[in-house]
Amino acid sequence: MLSHPSLSSSSDPTSDSHFPKSSQAFFHKQNPFPAFPLSPLSSSHPAPPSPAISRRTSGISGAIVDPAVPLVRSSSNRSRSARETSDDFDDLEDDEDGWGSGRSGRGGAWGGSSGFQFGKGRTTLDVDIAFSTDTICYYSGWADKIHGQVMETDDKKLMYSRHEPIGVVGQIIPLLMWIWKIGPALATGNTVVLKPSEFTPLTAIYMCSLIQEAGFPHIVVNIVTGYGHTVGNAISSHMKIEKVALTLVGRKIMENAAKNNLKNVTLELGGKSPNIIFNDADLEQAINWSLHACCAGSRIFVQSGIYDKFLAKFTERPKDSRSGPQVSQQQYDRIMSYIDSGKEEGATVDVGGERVGNEGYFIQPTIFPNTEPLMKIIQEEIFGLSDDDIVHQVNDTMYGLASAVFSQDINKALTVTHRLRAGTAWVNCANTLNASVPFGGYKQSGIGRELGEYALHNYTSVKAVHVNLIESGQGSERQRRCLSVGFCL
Repeated sequence: MLSHPSLSSSSDPTSDSHFPKSSQAFFHKQNPFPAFPLSPLSSSHPAPPSPAISRRTSGISGAIVDPAVPLVRSSSNRSRSARETSDDFDDLEDDEDGWGSGRSGRGGAWGGSSGFQFGKGRTTLDVDIAFSTDTICYYSGWADKIHGQVMETDDKKLMYSRHEPIGVVGQIIPLLMWIWKIGPALATGNTVVLKPSEFTPLTAIYMCSLIQEAGFPHIVVNIVTGYGHTVGNAISSHMKIEKVALTLVGRKIMENAAKNNLKNVTLELGGKSPNIIFNDADLEQAINWSLHACCAGSRIFVQSGIYDKFLAKFTERPKDSRSGPQVSQQQYDRIMSYIDSGKEEGATVDVGGERVGNEGYFIQPTIFPNTEPLMKIIQEEIFGLSDDDIVHQVNDTMYGLASAVFSQDINKALTVTHRLRAGTAWVNCANTLNASVPFGGYKQSGIGRELGEYALHNYTSVKAVHVNLIESGQGSERQRRCLSVGFCL
């Protein structure tokens, strides 16, 4: 058993006095390196009426509309608490090496929990900490700037709009993407019931303590841990949760939301993102950006004039790379099944394709140089053509999360980019994000946008207010006619 003082069961928000002990079950989070379990975590009870979730929502839904809870309603209080939270996140970066040797030790807890639970390397974790800090700081600045509009119509009326909190929102997240969702939800005055992935719960549990330290009441952020098919379904079905935001697979969530109270839904789903590399591209730059992640280029289209040169350089790159393990046995089996499918459908493996060692969930970096458009490895997410042909093949997938184009001809690059059906398009780079820039997909890669000002729109309801400024009896003949028919344009 492996544990960390900040991640012990006594500090687990799911096992505090607000969680009904009688409903607790436990699940073990596997360490993906040598594949042995970490400390057990409590799992929310899935049976209706979902006691863990109901207990949290019963107080939260009233707090949203109750002036006695000013921290939720007041933009200035939200902003102050958000800034204090961002200060706590700044402490993570202030650690000298991001692993706890500096003044706060929080980077060490973050790095330890993240590394243990899903196998990310130190360099990647440092980037995660920096981006998470940037994101929470960005949304802390929005907390007192959620404004409506005043519409001038005539001098007899005042019309304006308000952006009000939706209420209780459910968030179902993998890995570290909870900050993408927590930030805009809190900045707009909502309260959150959050379920981290059963494969990666530890970081969200630890980071919840920073939110509590910042001064948010305990009802504002609530974590429930457990499996997607039980706890996730309970969140998406619960009648007091008015919105659900998901980063995973969304079909079942949409079905549950539609069958119950027609929840507002935001989905950030997967992709099969292409990298398009033209003859005039900077090869070293294109190779450096051609990595696999949920939104990185898992399909690479290379123009014939540089294909052989690109392939020779690209297949050498894995020899110098270090890859962490897959997060779980389930994900390991899934990826290996796609590799086997590619082989069965006639694709050749030029690099990798096998397990590394006998312990943990390590897989060699894998390159299939000869593929056909309808092969499963080309069509489905794993986690000498003309431009028209390239665009057709790139768009010929159910997904549309991201794309990348590499060319020294900026006009050609932008022309192709504008024709691609993808929510994010990179030119001469890939997989770069910024907290102020929206992120999301076309087609089956999602609904709505994360990050930037666009994400704030996911968490407010717009109210239009019409105020009649005319004293009784002073209305015009037109207004009297309007009243007689019941409405006025």
